[in-house]
Amino acid sequence: MFPLLTPARTRGFLRATAAAVTLSSVLLTTGCGASDRAGGDAEAATAAPAGFPVTIDNCGMKTTYDKPPSRVVTIHQHPAELLLALGLKDRLVGTAFPDSAVLPELRKDYEAIPELAEREPSFERILDAEPDFVYGGYGSAFAENEGRSRKAFADAGIDTYLNREYCGEKRVTMKDTYDEIRTIGTVFGVPDRADELVADLEVRVGKAAAAVEGEPEVSVFVYDSGDKSAFTAGGKSLGTELIRLAGGENVFADLDDVFGDVSWEQVVERKPEVIAIYDYAGAGSVKDKKEFLLSQPALADVPAVRNKRFVVLPLTATLVGIRSAYAVEDLARGLHPESFR
Repeated sequence: MFPLLTPARTRGFLRATAAAVTLSSVLLTTGCGASDRAGGDAEAATAAPAGFPVTIDNCGMKTTYDKPPSRVVTIHQHPAELLLALGLKDRLVGTAFPDSAVLPELRKDYEAIPELAEREPSFERILDAEPDFVYGGYGSAFAENEGRSRKAFADAGIDTYLNREYCGEKRVTMKDTYDEIRTIGTVFGVPDRADELVADLEVRVGKAAAAVEGEPEVSVFVYDSGDKSAFTAGGKSLGTELIRLAGGENVFADLDDVFGDVSWEQVVERKPEVIAIYDYAGAGSVKDKKEFLLSQPALADVPAVRNKRFVVLPLTATLVGIRSAYAVEDLARGLHPESFR
């Protein structure tokens, strides 16, 4: 039984057929006297690029790449930013689900990528872009109940990669960020660029951490969203490590998860000095979040609320991607402004 040919796959099939016909014509007109040279050219053309083939184990799914992906769709913003930072804009044929403002140095390239959907695109919409690789930022990128399982893509001949934050380890650190960059660099055949990017980010983090070294730790409450209760970053989140590197302490570091709900009574009891507000599409504006926190009588005596000490972080800056290194500096400036004067 032949696989179902979607419009995108039909176009790919027709292109492949046309290429095969052209190649056959060339070989037929080459003549017997050129057979040795033709054979040598064919071997050179099919030789694997340096560093390939390479096998990557991603969230328990092993994939062998004979060559770097050439047509990539990213689902969610942070995978797209990572690829752009590696100089791979020419490989991107679609992205989706922007969360927040893009880094200024990447904005022009990001805006040139076709946006397939405001949220996660359908399986069919992704196929229409004719990718050979789909890179998902959140677990929802490959939601089985929406027809986007990794198996469905594999059955369509498309490789997939899921951000390691969603591989089930239930703890996220800056090492995950660096490992993610290096792994993607390996998949795309640019390991030197990946090493250089990691080195640059490590320097950025190191400078921010050095600027606040020796300063008293500032207690921080992460407010992601919620009104009846507060959805916050737990002890296993990357946010907790970012706060630590910036000279602070997450007041809910004892929450044994990446994220979780806590009561407002607990927030009051822990008396945070600063509130870090996560900013992203679909969760209310930063203005609304601040107004909510400032309008709650029960929070009036919380030091961060009383002194209106807020630090705003794009959610993308707290995920496994290039933005986390920038977040350390932003947090450090918000927690210890005197160290940056």
